[in-house]
Formats: sequence, structure tokens, C-alpha cells
Amino acid sequence: MTVSEGLVEQHIHGCFGIDFMTCSVSELIEAAQNLAQCGVTAFFPTIMTDEMSIIKNRIKIVKEAVNIQIEQAAQIAGIHLEGPFINPEKAGIHQKKYIQPLNVEIFKQIEDNLIKIITIAPELDKTGGFIKYLKSKNIKISAGHTIGTNLTEINQVTHLYNAMGSFNHRLKSTVVSALCNDEIYTEIIADSKHVNDDVLKITFKQKPIEKILLVSDALPLAHSTKEEHIFANQTIYNNNGNLVNKDGTIAGSSMLLCDMIENVTNKKLLTLKDAIKTASSNLLKYHNIKNNIKIYWDKFNKITKVEFI
Repeated sequence: MTVSEGLVEQHIHGCFGIDFMTCSVSELIEAAQNLAQCGVTAFFPTIMTDEMSIIKNRIKIVKEAVNIQIEQAAQIAGIHLEGPFINPEKAGIHQKKYIQPLNVEIFKQIEDNLIKIITIAPELDKTGGFIKYLKSKNIKISAGHTIGTNLTEINQVTHLYNAMGSFNHRLKSTVVSALCNDEIYTEIIADSKHVNDDVLKITFKQKPIEKILLVSDALPLAHSTKEEHIFANQTIYNNNGNLVNKDGTIAGSSMLLCDMIENVTNKKLLTLKDAIKTASSNLLKYHNIKNNIKIYWDKFNKITKVEFI
């Protein structure tokens, strides 16, 4: 039996059939309660590219949920804003028509002190003013949905390898910059679908384990019996655990962090100790979150008990 601190979901769009882009306050609280039973001590509901009025409404819903004290539930540690300040060339399933330029005045339309992480395409900030403003607000800046190669002003990258400039042995790229820079954190989705197992193995060898942040990027279909769901204004299908749109473009994951830890440890890509570090202690330290959960893991790397402390 292994005992650990709780997990931190810093990139999650929904779970248990609940969509953080459309849910009510009560549904968000329900998700928080369910996540706690999966060992999550804190999470960052992730709001993606959409109309500015919808993004503003989603922030309002999260704020209302934060103000309700709920026992036996994961803490809402803040909001991860994934878009709309991204590169259309790497939009993925994000709707290009809602993408916005990196403009401080546009950001101020939705600005809120609950926004703790923001995914942007740094190469589109031509003057550096947008990044400078975000840094002045102590928002963690993540390079994602990007082809940028200069990550010197960035805290982390969003889902490494996915929706970014890929590895090329002759050219600079987002991936190469992220792997070479030991000062920045790297999110990685370890479901063996977004990133091949051998590439996961290389990444875990290359990056300091303290700088790896395991994320689920879970969609509402995660831990749900539903086979399809309208997400980002399109139907996302569960194709044997692969969540894709009608064109086959991969969306988020059908796994939560507890599932990914089981995946990487049983495949011996990481030890249980290191896997827990990437999903728990690294994130608790990075975001200065006080843990309130104790997890008990069995010899098969499954959670057998969650205890609130």
C-alpha cells in the first residue's frame, strides 16, 4: 500500500457527463465531489475558445461555485483559460471564428482574478505587451496551440506535442524549445493516445521529473456512459477511448489523472512515486495549493481509498 497527497487537475474540460462550458453551478459542484472520489484535491475548470460573452458567463459560474463551501469535494483552485488567444494554424478543435488577437483591451473584457493559467500563442504577441500584462497579474502563461519557438517568458507549455510546432531535427520548434528548457514546466497527456508510449518514455527521460505536469485534458465523456457529446460546437465521439470529432481530429481525453497514473506505471514508463509526483506534489508546489486529501494506492496502482484530512 502506497499513501500519497491528492492529485491536481490543472487542465480539465469536464467529466462524468458534465461540461464546464455549459454546466450549472450545481453540476460543477457535483463534478468537484466526484473528482474528490478519484483522488483529486484541487482542479482548474478549463474554459476554451468561444464567444467572449460565453467565456465571461463561464467565469461567472465558476466564481459562484467557488463561493459555496462544500465538504468532501475537490477545491476549485482557479480557472485555466485555454484560448481564445491562440494561433489559428494550431486550432485543433477550437473554433477559429472565435479566436482573438493578443490584445490587452480584449482580455480586459473577461479579466478576472480567478484566471490563474492562460494558454496563448506567444509568437502572436508582437510587442510583448500582452505577456507583460499577464505577468503583472501573476497569471501563469502557457504556450499552446502555437508554433512559437521563443519560450523565455513562458511558465509552461500546454499538452506537449499536441497542437504545437512539432519536432524537427533541422529546425527550431515549440516541442524542441520545451524539451531543451529545464526552467519551464510541460503539461503532458499520458493516456497513450495523445502521445505514443515511446515518446512518453523519451520525455520522462529528457525533462526533469519536477518539471513535468501530468494533465488529463478530460472531456465530459470521461468517466461517463455517453458515447458522444456536443463540445466546442461539434459532436465529439468516443471511439474506443479515443475522443474525436467527425473528421477524426483528436479532442481531449476519456481518462482522469488516476487512470493515467495507472496507465504509465503498469507500462513501467514511470514508477508510482514519480507518476504521483507529476500529478500531485509538482502541481501542489507550482500553484501553492494546500492539500486536503490522502490517497491509498494498492499494488496494482489503483486507488483503494480517499481520506479527507
